[in-house]
Amino acid sequence: MIYRFRVILDAKEDVFRDIEINSENTLEDFHNAITQAFGFDGNEMASFYVSNEEWEQGEEIALFDMSEGVDSIRIMNETAIDDVTHKNQTRLIYVYDFFSMWTFLVELADIAEADPNQTYPNLMFSHGEIPDEAPDKEFKAEKTVGDEDEDYDEFDHENYDDLDFNENWN
Repeated sequence: MIYRFRVILDAKEDVFRDIEINSENTLEDFHNAITQAFGFDGNEMASFYVSNEEWEQGEEIALFDMSEGVDSIRIMNETAIDDVTHKNQTRLIYVYDFFSMWTFLVELADIAEADPNQTYPNLMFSHGEIPDEAPDKEFKAEKTVGDEDEDYDEFDHENYDDLDFNENWN
């Protein structure tokens, strides 16, 4: 089957690409198609994240396993696209270049039969120009019950003697 994705740059301007790819290809193949479609050189670290309907970041699928044996994660070249996306799980977040944080919202738009006259992956449609720099992101922690701004102000920042930790903790 062929999956048709819309890959949208998370920015104020409308910048997106529509890409067709075989559902059995790996996420590394999809990563390569996205970097080519947006004009990146493809030499930076990247990850896909499974997402829900609210675009919340879930499980990471990385280009390389950098975990050094501790809690290893899934990697792109071992993960088929249809293992993480299907008609009931249509959204992914794609982050390219962790220094610049190019962030893309990826949504499965259609599932179709392969056209024997078409080569895949296929850039179907391109809209908008990618900016020279990644759009700024505003990262905010969510407040939880009991979080109050005045709690920070009540802490004595000059006196650490009352804290319960060993002086030689490291």
